[in-house]
Amino acid sequence: MSKNSNLSIVASFSGLWITSFFAQNFQIILGFILIFSFGILHGANDLVLLKKIDVSKRSISFKKLITSYIVVVSASALLFIIIPWLALLLFILVSGYHFGEQHWQELENDTVKWIKPLFQFNYGIFILLLLFVFHIKEVEEIVFSIIRINIDFIKIAYLVLFFGCTLIMFFVYFIFKSVKFKNSMIEELLYLVVFTILFKVGSLIWGFALYFIFWHSIPSLQDQIKFLYGKYSFQNFKLYFKSAFIYWITSLLGIVILYLIVKDETIFDALFFSFLAAITFPHAWVILKMFTKKTG
Repeated sequence: MSKNSNLSIVASFSGLWITSFFAQNFQIILGFILIFSFGILHGANDLVLLKKIDVSKRSISFKKLITSYIVVVSASALLFIIIPWLALLLFILVSGYHFGEQHWQELENDTVKWIKPLFQFNYGIFILLLLFVFHIKEVEEIVFSIIRINIDFIKIAYLVLFFGCTLIMFFVYFIFKSVKFKNSMIEELLYLVVFTILFKVGSLIWGFALYFIFWHSIPSLQDQIKFLYGKYSFQNFKLYFKSAFIYWITSLLGIVILYLIVKDETIFDALFFSFLAAITFPHAWVILKMFTKKTG
């Protein structure tokens, strides 16, 4: 078990303890604090990563690079206004792959090349649906606030069952194809049990925050720091934080302004997830290029 996993397990059980002793409102506030800190921070250095990924980017002025990035984010946000259902669907699909890619980036795959990304997508989508199925009414309200379509006709439990079955098939496949996977299979199954308990016991925001921060954002931060500076250390974390600070603060100010303008909880949740989607699209693409660069 890695140090990352140890931290995630401890944080997850601490999260369960919090659900037992603190009200849901406290969980939501603490969840948003976690998302605003490490969650937003882990996607705030995409421009620096782009420069590192492709040397040719160094010949492009910083002004042009940041302008291009803003255009992509703005186009993503605009899609939520023009075709919100499509934007939301893409957000869920991209986020699913992005989560699975981070969790299974070190998985060996020397046979069929498309198997690994398909498995990563399946895993991430299963995690999201597992969260949704325990908070169906709340998810339906948020989705309705975004796309103005009632999605109660979508049977999320059936989707969980479908992606759960395909996930089992992928597990069986990689047992025979990867020694590393075979040795960690029991551990990974226990993680899924932990996720299930977290999502069922905690609120939607709290469950999402715990997974997003401790199982995705912090491991991603460490990988980004290793990619940029050669190794993970507190000193290199400070360098990362310094370069990401202005983008992180700008994002936080935007969220604060959004909250002050729209104080209705359901509408704010909808706009907040729309905001996350707008910055997720370019971030997921940058991280995909980073992992490709590392293994290329």
